[in-house]
Amino acid sequence: MIWENSLYLWLLSLIPVAIVLLWWKSVRVRDLQKKYFSPELFNSLRKGYWSLGNRLKNISMLAGLFFLIVAFAGPKIGTEVREIKREGIDMLVALDLSASMNAEDVRPSRLEKAKFEINRLIERLHGDRVGLVVFTGEAYLQSPMTLDYSALRLFLDIADTEQMPSSATDFKSAMETSLEAFSALEENGTDAAKVLLIISDGEDHGQSYDEALEKLISEDILIYTLGVGTNEGTTIPLYEEGTDRIIGYKRDNNGQVVTTQLQSQTLRNIAKKGNGEYYSIERGNDGIDAFLARMDDLEKGEFASQEYADYKNQYQWMGALALLFIVISMIIPSYSSRKE
Repeated sequence: MIWENSLYLWLLSLIPVAIVLLWWKSVRVRDLQKKYFSPELFNSLRKGYWSLGNRLKNISMLAGLFFLIVAFAGPKIGTEVREIKREGIDMLVALDLSASMNAEDVRPSRLEKAKFEINRLIERLHGDRVGLVVFTGEAYLQSPMTLDYSALRLFLDIADTEQMPSSATDFKSAMETSLEAFSALEENGTDAAKVLLIISDGEDHGQSYDEALEKLISEDILIYTLGVGTNEGTTIPLYEEGTDRIIGYKRDNNGQVVTTQLQSQTLRNIAKKGNGEYYSIERGNDGIDAFLARMDDLEKGEFASQEYADYKNQYQWMGALALLFIVISMIIPSYSSRKE
């Protein structure tokens, strides 16, 4: 048993106080009787008095007070099963964690800006299932489809370029892993839109992704892309392990400093074939507001009906008992109609 307003239980201390007052009153009445009245005169004045009825009256009033206080405290006993129906879309975010995402042509960096915008996206979600895929040359399901947005944020926070075994980018691996994640969803007959949002700077060093893209399209998965970076490009900083201190810049096999640029055409092609749209973040104050507005227009479906157990309120029973005993105390007579 738990209590909704347990502070009211302190009022139960009034009951022993009331019992003491009733006892003191009865003692006081007896003392006054002995002082001013003879037993014969006192009994004649209280002719028909029913002492048992008076005691029952007091007991009922005290019981009513007890149950009334308990009712105010809000006892909750047992369990109550409730069903929550959620409506939304199924969305998977594929985040590029290649080394070029550390470039700082978009402040504070391409990756940090992308994570900031994903967090903004999460804040706008209401009943949508969302998951996270991270990819470079390989792809991993960082977070499966979930309605637990707090857990999703934790998985997003730890996403970092250093966690991946490869520093290159392969859209094919991201698409294949995303398809597996969508396929793993339970069959629930929902008509909710399925959306894949790929966030990257567009540099692709992997195999052809055409076949993987066609499989996604065949499953009616809408593919949107978000490009992060500038056309002018910039260098790729290298950090001291475990710190934010820059120790140099990425170089090619010839020792030349590598410059990375936003490859928007690749992302545009993916979005066009995937029946989606391309968006870009080229400055620090850019965001994904246009994509967020588009999500509101997508078809939503009912899914993931959730059941959870809760304690069931029982205050109404306590209130009913309180009312019953108070009524009893009011109808029990202190004097009987029996003739002496």
